[in-house]
Amino acid sequence: MLLFGIQHVLVMAATPISSVFLVSSTLHLTPALTANLLSAAFVLSGLGSLLQSLGPWGFGARLPFVMLPGGAPLILFLSIADQHGLRTACGAVIITAVFYFVVLPVFSRLLRFFPTLVIGTMIVIVGVNLVKVGALLVTGRPGSSDFGEPGALLLGLATVGCTAAAYGLLRGTLRQLSVLLGLLAGTGLAALLGRVHPTAADGGALLHVPELMPFGTPQFNLLASVPLLVYSLASMAEATGQTVINSEAVGKEPDARRDAPRTIRGDAVISLAGGFFGLPLMVTSGENIGIVRITGVRSRFVTVTAGLVLVTIGFLAPVAWLVNAIPAPVVGGTALVVFGVITVLGVHMLGRSGLDDHTNTFVVAVALALGLLPILVPGVYDHLPPNLRILLESGVAVGAFSAALLHALFHRVPWRTRPAAETTEAPETADTAEATDTAGTDTADTAEAAQPAGTGATATAGDGSPAR
Repeated sequence: MLLFGIQHVLVMAATPISSVFLVSSTLHLTPALTANLLSAAFVLSGLGSLLQSLGPWGFGARLPFVMLPGGAPLILFLSIADQHGLRTACGAVIITAVFYFVVLPVFSRLLRFFPTLVIGTMIVIVGVNLVKVGALLVTGRPGSSDFGEPGALLLGLATVGCTAAAYGLLRGTLRQLSVLLGLLAGTGLAALLGRVHPTAADGGALLHVPELMPFGTPQFNLLASVPLLVYSLASMAEATGQTVINSEAVGKEPDARRDAPRTIRGDAVISLAGGFFGLPLMVTSGENIGIVRITGVRSRFVTVTAGLVLVTIGFLAPVAWLVNAIPAPVVGGTALVVFGVITVLGVHMLGRSGLDDHTNTFVVAVALALGLLPILVPGVYDHLPPNLRILLESGVAVGAFSAALLHALFHRVPWRTRPAAETTEAPETADTAEATDTAGTDTADTAEAAQPAGTGATATAGDGSPAR
């Protein structure tokens, strides 16, 4: 259990570390403040993992989730801090966490517009975006002096190769630990090449306890918080997709209406605490879903163990130094494998969504095109107003909402064109079929897709009644 928990930690630990050092370097923080934020990031990541995995009192989905800071919320946090100060940025995080609770009841009622077709599209976009993140850890940023450096490419590809070799050659528990073994093998190769350099971030102290409100009392500015408030809608959509795909990964029947609000409440309460410790929004980690699928270890108590390890790292400064010593290309090589699995899971969901229906194919095509555009062409919306740009640059949000809107327009509205054979359909039966579709089964759509062209037969729903 400890080894599996450590495997989760090692895959995600680079994110909180890199997030803290990005905040530190961008805002020119002192070493003491940097050490404090690093400690808080690990402790709250651990507490969030415990909350999501155990799910007490309706907070947390009771799924093997790990939480961390980073991604788009980090960039928005830095932007607010740069324009209005760190105290206002922390206040914006707290306001956004409260906003989660306020808007969640409305969002829960909208989840019926997110069937498997929409969730699968969103997961594919999430996976592609994460693969890009992992690739940049290996290659470096385009235009930088170290972009495509051969040594980094060697480490990243070697890590991928070692992970694949471990999975193909080993059996049993060792095979389940293939991600961890690949990571360790890549780190060992990096050490032989002289690319592992452990450094103390806080002057060499053994223990470090996070300090409450390290930048002073948070300041609350609603206007300054708008970018994070806009992002929170995309974050809830992404949390919904992650909850569904994690449920499927552990063999649990997905129920977005029941489980997604629990995931979002867990994100909200940990983000609320994070605001008081000087951290950006805390979110569930998608890479750990990939680990669950690769290893086949479905127990949420593995991520409970990971949460305890993260809390321990937060208080034991030397452990953080060692984790931070893993070179970015090695972490990136591991991430490529794990994130690739998430993309495949999304494709698998789409395969069960009736893509033989040309309407569904069109919905997915448009949503993928719009969702992948800001990922594949960074900066495409730079000339738009800031708040609109924030929303459009979230490919996950754009793809999800596009798919949901098109699916509703083509499948749920009363003016949808229907075959001539269905003109005698009784209103009560149509309502029944539509209710079945609303429940997220898409039975009617599947039946319609299965109807042979030109037969003139009326498609039927699962209960035998005519379907729209």
